[in-house]
Formats: sequence, structure tokens, C-alpha cells
Amino acid sequence: MNSKLNILIASIFLTVSHHALADFNFPGNGSITYSTGVEKSFEFGFAWQQKFKKFTVGSKSYEMDQIPSSYSVAITLAKDGSQVWVQEFNNGFIEAFDWTIGKHTITLKKQQFSDQVKGNYVIELDGRSYFFARNNASIVMKFDEDGIKTIAIDGVKKNMGTKN
Repeated sequence: MNSKLNILIASIFLTVSHHALADFNFPGNGSITYSTGVEKSFEFGFAWQQKFKKFTVGSKSYEMDQIPSSYSVAITLAKDGSQVWVQEFNNGFIEAFDWTIGKHTITLKKQQFSDQVKGNYVIELDGRSYFFARNNASIVMKFDEDGIKTIAIDGVKKNMGTKN
């Protein structure tokens, strides 16, 4: 009887400790395109190591008591609308990017539209198209113990049928 109780307590402890030590790693691979047409690859991802209480963003790690609830990647449209700046991906202006993080794909590209679109840019999140509503947009990742819970884009409006 005592051994059954010990096994039950041990299995509960293992279940709880496994959940308490939740780790994740999403490397985040992408490519940027400069206005010259030159492409360059980049890595920008997220990781959490519960045992060390360490959260990694891109190439930098931070000690934290818990997983942050969210992280935002800012996209700034140049005043003339010709290029964008994404600090996490590049030190200067770029024209486009493709980024895969976990099961999500985010793309920013120029395209010609029959209606006026800010900067002629379309931002796609998992195949859904958006346009800049203002000169700044943010890709907002929300986290839980399993990793990326959701991704949303702030500062944009949905493509409501703008024709190519």
C-alpha cells in the first residue's frame, strides 16, 4: 500500500514539474530584400528556458522570473513610403521581408493596387493581407508556457477587396 502511495506521489510530482519547467525554442528564419534587389537572410526568434529563467529574443538573452506576456516587432514606414525599417531584422531601411516563426509566416512586400495603399505595401500574416493604417505597425507575439500563443499585427487595416 505504501509503495502505491509513493508511486502516485512521484507521478504527480513528475507531471507538475514537467509543466513547471516548460521550455520552448522558435528560431525564426527569414530574409530581407533591399531596394537594390539584394536579399540577405536573418534569424530572429524566441526561446524560454525555465530552469535558468532565461528568455531569448533574437541573439540576446534576458534573465526573467517568468515568460513575458508579449513582444512587439515594430515596422516603421519611411516618410516617403518607399521603404521600411525593422530594427530586429536590419540596421537600416529595407524594401521587403519574409519571416517564418513557429507555424506562422509573415511577409511584407510592395505591390501595385488600383486603389491608393500607403507605401504600396501589403503585410501578410499566415496568408491574410493587411495594409498600413499609419506609418508604424507592430507584429505582436503573445506567449504562454508552450511558446507563441498568438500573433497579431497592430496599426494595419484588413484588405477589404482592394484589386491588383
